Amino acid sequence: MKIPELKGCGTALVTPFTPDGDVDYEAYAALVKRQVEGGADFLVPLATTGETPTLDAIERVSMLEITHDNAGGRPLLVGCGSNSVQGTLAQMDLLEGSAVDAWLVVVPFYNKPNQEGQFQYFKTIAANSSKPIIIYNVPGRTGANMLPATCLRLAREVPGIAGIKEASGKIEQAREILAGAPADFMVLSGDDDLTLEMMKSGGKGVISVASNIVPEKVSAMTGAALDGRWEEAEALDEALKPLYKACFVEPNPIPAKAALAQLGLCTDTMRLPLVPAEEGTRVLMKEVLAAL
Repeated sequence: MKIPELKGCGTALVTPFTPDGDVDYEAYAALVKRQVEGGADFLVPLATTGETPTLDAIERVSMLEITHDNAGGRPLLVGCGSNSVQGTLAQMDLLEGSAVDAWLVVVPFYNKPNQEGQFQYFKTIAANSSKPIIIYNVPGRTGANMLPATCLRLAREVPGIAGIKEASGKIEQAREILAGAPADFMVLSGDDDLTLEMMKSGGKGVISVASNIVPEKVSAMTGAALDGRWEEAEALDEALKPLYKACFVEPNPIPAKAALAQLGLCTDTMRLPLVPAEEGTRVLMKEVLAAL
C-alpha cells in the first residue's frame, strides 16, 4: 500500500454553487487551480467544508474528477466517512480509483460510539480498503471524541491507518498522540488556530479552512514551520489569527464562502440546512480581508 506524503498545507475545499443551487463546476475547477498556484501541498475534496452530505453521487464523482484534473499532481485526501461501515465502504466503492491517494474517514457521527466501537469500526474499514486511512476526529460535529489511547492503538495495531486529522480543539490531546505515535504516523491539525502549536510538537501540517481564502499565506506559514523557521512561522500565524477566528463565527463553511464571494471567486450560496452568512459576518470578513 502506497502511503502519500501529507504535510504542510492541505485545503479542505469548499463546494461552490450557482445562485440556483447547482454545483458550479467551472468555479470549482478555478478554486482548485488557485490552491495549486497558492502553494497548497495537498487537497482535501468531499469533506465537511465541502458540504458533502448535501451532494449526490454524480456530483461527488464529478468533483473528484475535476479535483484530480486540476491538482497538478498534488496528493488527494478524499472524504468518504459516514456513520456506518456499510455507508463508508459504499462511498469508497463509488469514488475508488487512481484519483484517490488516501481516505479521510470521520469518527462515526450521531451513533456516539465508545472507544472500543471506534477501534473496531476503523479496523474494519482499513481491512476493506486498498488505500490508507486518515482518521478524522472532530467531536464538535460527531458527538464522540476519539481519545489518544484509541488513536495510538489503531496506529500501532492496524495496517493501513496512516494518520489522524486531530480536531478535538485540545492541544494536550494532540501532544499525547504525537508523543506516542510511530514515527511514520501523520498527525495533522484540524483546527487552523492550533496548527503552529501542533507542528512545534511534531505535527506534519494542517487540513485548513482558512487556506480556501489565502492559500499562499497558510502554505507559507506551514512551510516555514516544516523548515524550522519558527520566528517567520509565528509572524505569519499571528497575522492569520483574525481569519482563523472569523472562519468559525458561523458554522463552517458559511464564513469562508462569504469571504470567497467578496473575492469574486464564487457565490456564497449554501445548500440547506445551511444558509448564507449574516450581515455581521460579511462585514467582519471584509475587515479581515482588508487587514490581510
